[in-house]
Amino acid sequence: MRQHVHKKAEKYRIKTGQMGSTRADGNNGTFKIPSPVRKQDILYVVASDGGAWDHCSVSLKIRTPTWKELCFIKDLFWEPEETVIQYHPPASKYINQHYFVLHLWRPQKIDIPMPPINFV
Repeated sequence: MRQHVHKKAEKYRIKTGQMGSTRADGNNGTFKIPSPVRKQDILYVVASDGGAWDHCSVSLKIRTPTWKELCFIKDLFWEPEETVIQYHPPASKYINQHYFVLHLWRPQKIDIPMPPINFV
């Protein structure tokens, strides 16, 4: 994850209320970021870097985020050369608390294995 929240994301940090945070919280916080797909749509991002994992949940009120929107958030919260993944857990471990949310993950202590580049 970036050492500091990208200035494009920082200006959309929620600073008050139950989900409020400040720049001092680093990559931990909630952000309301205009979508690069449709400016009237707001991406709700909850970012964290605890427990040896970097994580962003990305949601909208009425639809699931697009690939372009996830790439946009990946670029805001991670460095260009960092690999980030989206998990599809076993059915027995699946939890759905919000129908329109997707998650981006990156372990902090290991490199994510990659398939051969021509497979990607």
